[in-house]
This record gives sequence, C-alpha cells and structure tokens, in this order.
Amino acid sequence: MTMKKIAVIAFGMLLFILPTKAQTLESQYGLDSANTILNASLYTEYWKQKNYEEALPSWRYVFLNAPAFQLNTYIRGEDIIEYMIKKTKKKEYVDTLMMLFDRRLQYMAKKSREGYVLGKKGMAQVKYSNGDINMLKAGFDNLMRAYELEKENTPPQLIHATFDVACGLVQQNQLSQEEFINLYMNFSDFADKRLASGEKGCENFGVCKAALDAIFFESGYADCNTLADLLTQKYEANRDSLPVLKEISSILRRRECTDLPLYAMVAEKIYHQEPNADAAYSLAMMFFSKQDIAKFEQYLKEAINKSDDPKAKADYNYKLAQVYLSRKNYPLAKKYALDALKTNPNLGDAYITIGLAYAVSSNDYEGDEFDKRTVFWAAVDKFVKAKQVDPSLTAKVNEYIERYSPHFPTKDEAFFRDITAGKSVKVGGWINETTIARFRD
Repeated sequence: MTMKKIAVIAFGMLLFILPTKAQTLESQYGLDSANTILNASLYTEYWKQKNYEEALPSWRYVFLNAPAFQLNTYIRGEDIIEYMIKKTKKKEYVDTLMMLFDRRLQYMAKKSREGYVLGKKGMAQVKYSNGDINMLKAGFDNLMRAYELEKENTPPQLIHATFDVACGLVQQNQLSQEEFINLYMNFSDFADKRLASGEKGCENFGVCKAALDAIFFESGYADCNTLADLLTQKYEANRDSLPVLKEISSILRRRECTDLPLYAMVAEKIYHQEPNADAAYSLAMMFFSKQDIAKFEQYLKEAINKSDDPKAKADYNYKLAQVYLSRKNYPLAKKYALDALKTNPNLGDAYITIGLAYAVSSNDYEGDEFDKRTVFWAAVDKFVKAKQVDPSLTAKVNEYIERYSPHFPTKDEAFFRDITAGKSVKVGGWINETTIARFRD
C-alpha cells in the first residue's frame, strides 16, 4: 500500500471526527481540515523515512495553513528545514527556520517553554549568521533571554555557546569588556552551582566550566591590568557586598593576579566578614605574591584546618608542600604532600613532589656514595606511582624518570654489598622507604 493510499484512508476515517465550527487559521485544523489531515499524513511518512525533500511541500502546507494543528509540525519541521538549508545554502530556508520558531511560540505556547524555544532559535541564528553581525547579536539576545527564563534548567551547551558568542561580540566592539567579564563571572558561578548540585547530568557542567575558562583566558580581555581597571570600579561600588567581593577574588585568583593591590584589599575584606577556609586561602595567596612566606604559611595552614572540602584541602596541602620543596625543607615537603594524598589519593603531582624531594636531597643522605645513590630508587618509585594514579602526567613523569635513573648505582657497586637486582632495600632517615634494587647498567 502506497503512502498516498495510507493518507487517503486516514483522511477518510478522520472526516467523521472533524470539527464543524468555522475554520480559521487559528483553529486546530486550519483553513481546510481535509487538506490539513492529508498533507500531515503525507509529510509524516516521508519524514519517518528521512526523505525530507519529498516531505517539504506537504509540510509547508500544514505549516502555513494550519499552524495550530500539532506540535509535531514544528519538531519535524526543524529536521526538514535544516536539511534544506544544508543542501541548498539558501537564505530563504534560514528565514523559514526563524519563522518556524516564532510560530511555535505563537501557536504552541501551551505546549512549549518559551525559554527552550528561544534557546533553539538563538543557537540557529548564531549557526547561520554567516557574518551578519545583526543576526549574531539577535542570536545572543535570544540565548540570554533563554538563560533568564530557563534558569536552573539551562543546559551546559547553551551556556557554552552563549559565552562563545559573547567573546566574538566583544572583539567586534558589540559588547563592552565589563559586560563580557560580568558574564564570565555569572556563567562561571552558575556552572559551579549546577556542578555542586549533584543532579543527574550536571557533571557536564564540569566540561562547560573548563570551556568557559578557556574562552575567557584566551580572549585577550583577561590580563591583570584590564581586570584591575574594570574590577576596581566594581569594588568601589560594592565595598561591603560579600558576594561581589567573592566574585572579584575568584576571578583574580584564577587569572593569577594575586599581586594586585585590589586583590589584597578584597581578600582582607572577605576574611574579616567571613573568616572561612576559602578566605584564609585568598589571604595566603596574597601574602605569597608579596613573598611574605611566614604569613603565607600561617593562612594556608588555617585554610587547611578550616576546610571540609577534601579536594580543596588536598590542594592547600599540595601548595604548602611545593613551597617547602622550593625552600629546601624536604621533610616538610614530603609531610604536606602525604597530607594532600590523604584527601585526594589520585593527586599525582603530590607523588612527584615527594620524588623530587628525595632526588634533590640525595647528597644530604647519610652514608657513602652507594647509599646516596639508593635514594634515586625511592625517588623513581614515586614518579612511577604518580603516573599510575594520574595517567595524564605520564609524559611529565617520564622526563623525571629519564633524568634521575642514570643516577642509580651500578651492579659492580652493589656486588660488594651483596645486593642483586630485585632485592628489597631500606632507605632510612626521614625518607624511610623500602624500595627495590635496580641498576643503571
């Protein structure tokens, strides 16, 4: 049985239930109920077969003459018109797609969320703007309106797309730098909250957040001097607003602008209003930028003690370990690296810190030349462990292994110690590790 016969049968059956009131464009079956049913049946069959070009004439009839008929006119119409845009590259079809979204809001308001439809329209305007700045701006406005209407239902893809468009607009002087930075802070905070909610699908906001950071920091509008100028104005207008102060602190910290006087003022104000772990950490970073290591240690340790976030606590401990490593206090570097691993066992960089502490302190290890060389066994063990827990560090770790493995003892040196390859060896002192003997030749 052909599709046309199926449509005719459907048409005949539905004649018995058609409404008898006067037919208008606003009525469900449009201007001609019989033709609406027939054409809807025809285009639906073609649509199911993905034969969008054949579906177009029948779909167009329903779209133009019975816009209130059913939601599928708009859902399936998107597939049909998108196909025609791709095939013909004609602007007329882009205009039809825009009309489709507008009519959906007009005739299917009860069955469609306005924010959802505006988001789709905005995405389409951006996609098909083809250098038309006015269309790009209109798309941005629709995306922003969709975000305002959808609120927590806004998908991460829309957030990412909107900010990407904003970056293009600010580069064309269609959006101010202040608006761009404020949008980044707004979206970044939104992504953080959605990610922290733990709801199904919200893990995708982690990818979104990384994309926002990449766009912002590569935009050319996030250098410290620019941020200082714009955020100082924001600070002056909101000196006692804790949420605003936190926004300013967060963005300066992410951009590593902690040596700015503005950062110092903001960090101290936040700490006095809310002396929690994050505030203490902000002060620690401020003192670090001033090379006031004593104050840095004081506030970073306070942040560690006050934090109840395992990952943040690990990061704080790791930063402290890094500072002790740079100051050649190797036992304390190891201590805080181990503390970091207690709350984040997959922090491979902490293992690297311990390995480096061992390797660079080898000359201070008690014993003769052979004993000092055994320290490199323990160091390489930590490097290997680092890439086991975090494979992304493999290339970096392999460089350390290649650098320090040549310092292993030789078989001849080990012969007089009755040590053979694979034998367990104790490396004492503050290192206090049991390792496996291996040789450089």
